[in-house]
Amino acid sequence: MLEKKTLFSVVYSFIEQLARRGISVLVTLVLAYFLTPDEYGLVAMMALFLTLGQTLMESGFRSALIRKEHLTQADTNTAFFANLCFALVVVVVLYLCAPWVADFYERPELVLMIRVSSLLLIFNSLHVVQVAMLSRNMQFNRILKANFPALVISGASAVALAYLGFGVWALIAQMLLSAILIAALLWWQSEWRPSADFSWQSLQEIYNYGYKILLSSLLDTFYKNFTIMVVAKVLSAAVAGLYFFADRVRELLISQLITSIQTVTFPALSSIQGDNERLKRGYQRIMSIMTFIVFPVLVTLCALASLVFEVLLPAKWLPAVPYLQIMCITSMMIPLISINVNIMKVKGRSDWFLYLELSKVVLGLVALYVTYEHGVIAILFGQLASQYVVYFPSVLFANRLVNYPLLEQLSDFLPNLIIATITGVSVWAAQYYLSLNALLELIVLGCAAVAIYVVLAMVFRLKAGVQTLEMLNKARRT
Repeated sequence: MLEKKTLFSVVYSFIEQLARRGISVLVTLVLAYFLTPDEYGLVAMMALFLTLGQTLMESGFRSALIRKEHLTQADTNTAFFANLCFALVVVVVLYLCAPWVADFYERPELVLMIRVSSLLLIFNSLHVVQVAMLSRNMQFNRILKANFPALVISGASAVALAYLGFGVWALIAQMLLSAILIAALLWWQSEWRPSADFSWQSLQEIYNYGYKILLSSLLDTFYKNFTIMVVAKVLSAAVAGLYFFADRVRELLISQLITSIQTVTFPALSSIQGDNERLKRGYQRIMSIMTFIVFPVLVTLCALASLVFEVLLPAKWLPAVPYLQIMCITSMMIPLISINVNIMKVKGRSDWFLYLELSKVVLGLVALYVTYEHGVIAILFGQLASQYVVYFPSVLFANRLVNYPLLEQLSDFLPNLIIATITGVSVWAAQYYLSLNALLELIVLGCAAVAIYVVLAMVFRLKAGVQTLEMLNKARRT
């Protein structure tokens, strides 16, 4: 019953993530025709401060609410009012710090941009509990119903504003309008409503778990966005814009699937957190299926990146092609690490999660220090090296918790990696022998990649292929 409910929820969550990130990236592609890399660079300059503010506002409470075995109205009320208060404090801090940020980048227009954009944190704080409650009850279809129309309306508005010449303000309007609409629609979809029942004891209980998630999230946010800040400061806003744009394209393919599976499996597997054997089997299956789907997508995108940019984007974005290719290779580690992190969260070892994030940040900063003077490509290779190193301590933690060692993890994902690599190399080499129209060549090679991968999976009788077919059949019957 749990597997069926989880599978059904994965489908809804995947559609929701596809809508969220797919529409976002589609809008990004359209806006690329109206905006410049420099304007995207301005948004990238704000990214660190807005995402840090968002993380501080949420404070790890959503994960704490999902995992708590016996949740009361006092718990949810406490989380709601605490999140709202944190959001107000962060908005005030960003308002006061905006001139310093603008002086740091020597871009005075950032003052008003940061102050206006920070308002989205208030609207985001209003639905943290709603999302936690819907996720806890596996009602991801309701999250989809809230997010999809909000993203469509805000995306269309951004395109219209960019067409009318509003420049970077089209992106800011998209963020604000999306936050407002999602908050309103989630309140409509959720039955939960706050009351005046606030509990300091509940705050302490939630915070004892959530603060480690908060610190881990702050470290992760800092790590992900600090590089853009360095690129914008040391190089230029235009280069930062190219980096930011390539990362958003990558996120469409890697984050939507991983986030949807992680979002669903965390509450589902939290319900069996005391049974290590079932947890291990569940995560082995997730590892096998996730890498079977994600690896070929990343490798094929890396191989065909130049064709994708040539077909879909104006020439001014072509310098971002090598950035995207290296990001794809780096992202191969994300599904592996995220599964081990999920094990730590389910088992309540948020302290180990914090240690892992801290090691990732330290390694990333060391790599950045060594490479930043040598350009963006060197920085990206430094990120690649540090990401691959971080995987190994994550395996050690997972092994200690559910006895899932490195050799077993390798046996679950290495066959998928091998045939994905063969597929990617094949379509990459084929580009040198074809002289077709760029669009036609992209379609032909994309279809060829799918065919090669499926045939190889069948020839080698990959366990992950059988599991994926079983999952699809169950979803169809459901």
